[in-house]
Amino acid sequence: MNVSKRLGRTARFALLGLATLLVTTSLGSADPPRASGGKVSFYRDIRPIFQQHCQGCHQPAKPQGGYVMTQFAELWKAGNSGKQPILVGKPEESYLVQQIVPQGDKPAAMPKNKEPLAAYQIDKIKQWIAEGAVNDTPPSVHQDVYDEDHPPVYELPPVITSIDFSPDGQLLAVSGYHEVLLHKADGSELVARLIGASERIQSVAFSPDGKTLAVTGGNPGRMGEIQLWDVAKKKLKLSVPMTFDTINGASWSPDGKKLAFGCNDNTVRAIDAETGEQVLYQGAHNDWVLETTFSLDGAYLVSVSRDRAMKLTEVATQRFIDNITSITPGALKGGLATVALRPLKERRIEKQKDVEVGGGEHLYNELLAAGADGTPRLYRMHRNVKRVIGDDANKLKEFESMPGRIYSVAWHADAQLFVAGSSSDGRGEVRVYNADDGSKVVMKGQQGAVYSVRFVPGSNPVLVASAGFDGKVRINDARTGELIKEFIPVPLSKK
Repeated sequence: MNVSKRLGRTARFALLGLATLLVTTSLGSADPPRASGGKVSFYRDIRPIFQQHCQGCHQPAKPQGGYVMTQFAELWKAGNSGKQPILVGKPEESYLVQQIVPQGDKPAAMPKNKEPLAAYQIDKIKQWIAEGAVNDTPPSVHQDVYDEDHPPVYELPPVITSIDFSPDGQLLAVSGYHEVLLHKADGSELVARLIGASERIQSVAFSPDGKTLAVTGGNPGRMGEIQLWDVAKKKLKLSVPMTFDTINGASWSPDGKKLAFGCNDNTVRAIDAETGEQVLYQGAHNDWVLETTFSLDGAYLVSVSRDRAMKLTEVATQRFIDNITSITPGALKGGLATVALRPLKERRIEKQKDVEVGGGEHLYNELLAAGADGTPRLYRMHRNVKRVIGDDANKLKEFESMPGRIYSVAWHADAQLFVAGSSSDGRGEVRVYNADDGSKVVMKGQQGAVYSVRFVPGSNPVLVASAGFDGKVRINDARTGELIKEFIPVPLSKK
């Protein structure tokens, strides 16, 4: 199936706000009806277990043990063990079952280094095999294989949801369909195609040392996934399935040891970047969490959501600390989609006076946040005055509004300039602001809605990159707004 027909012209609003509707549309029908006699359904019962617990290590990009579990036909192929995974009607003799149940005094071999499957999940797998191991996946559900040998094919450029530059300014990561495309920073060469299990990519983020690329995404309404790629080797290091919807807004802790992200189950989470173990969980939001960022010292995590709130969480305790934005109804007209930490060089200490927040002293952090009302706002991270009903005490400054919704903001390394990208009625705009005096420069040549913006590291003159609905990456001179270059980051089919 051609990628462009599935995703290429879908608006970013749908990507963020209508995932469930898109899933129903793409599947073409509801889940298959339950079989008579209470039979176990592969599509409804077994497939989700494999997605959540097995496919992180058994997929084309990371076929551990030579066994792939992302396609039904692959389930039947013996891996490196040479043993038959599934013997129809014989669950106890099936190697797949033998791997997920304890053998004598030994714990279950799989999932490796993770919690074992629950008893009811094992029983369902056994019952499914005993009943014939039938594939009842609806015909309308596409089952195309995407891997290194079968990359996505594009007739039209897909919507670009996220871009990021490596810290050394040498590489540009661009979201695609089922993949992230690595380019030389100037767009002159496609270096690699990192093809994973997630059909939708929501965010890409290089680690502070540039050695690892984090990718969040998933399959809408079915699975969320975090991927960690070895940039030098172009190999998948870690895949962590999590939740039952796509995952957003990846951000790295300053030391590169933790990766945080927002989820469509209204939670904020973080994992250990080496093991994939969840190390933070916060459930204080009441709508989708779209982006995250750590404080300068990594002690705090900030998250923004469609619930119109920017929230502060203490990393060590996983404790929700405070709403950074005002909690007064109407203070923010619409949800927040993006947040960026100001890379302040002078990290002066700010004394905390409000006992409600916890007291003590904190490094001084400033945050730029924006969303549905199109107004970029600058906030201090920690409240330093007593809370008063109706106040917005953390807000330091707000800047001239942009047309429509702002989907992405980013700071230049000098902490003075920032860039913002927006969308209004299908038209996009990119502006570079001076945070000190509020002056702005509008970037020229924009076409469709803009969903991701970044400064090009180390560029002189200062350059800014943007991408979005029309599937093109544009690079502009931040001082003059002149368009320097634009390119389509995916290889287009010549058919």
